[in-house]
Amino acid sequence: MTTKTGNDLERAAELFHALADATRLGIIEQLRSGEQCVCDLTDMLETGQSRLSFHLKTLKDAGLLQDRRQGRWIYYSLEPGAIAEIESAVAAIKPRANGTRATRSCT
Repeated sequence: MTTKTGNDLERAAELFHALADATRLGIIEQLRSGEQCVCDLTDMLETGQSRLSFHLKTLKDAGLLQDRRQGRWIYYSLEPGAIAEIESAVAAIKPRANGTRATRSCT
């Protein structure tokens, strides 16, 4: 059994915080099919560009997105390594398969 370190737990909290918003989850959903321009995301999510920019920054700061500039537009895509981190964090909180409790006793 592997015990999570403080850094692992802080990283998991950072990832879950970034995902804890319906708009940000919508962005993630839209980017699952591939790279998207901010202008397209604005239309698909029916939101203003300033609101969208706030959410994109939150996701990017958490390391969930990568971006590239082409002319005056910025294109966003999912960061594959971060998606793997999310999967690992979720796997770490699943109940143990054998259903045993910790054997430590409180006295």
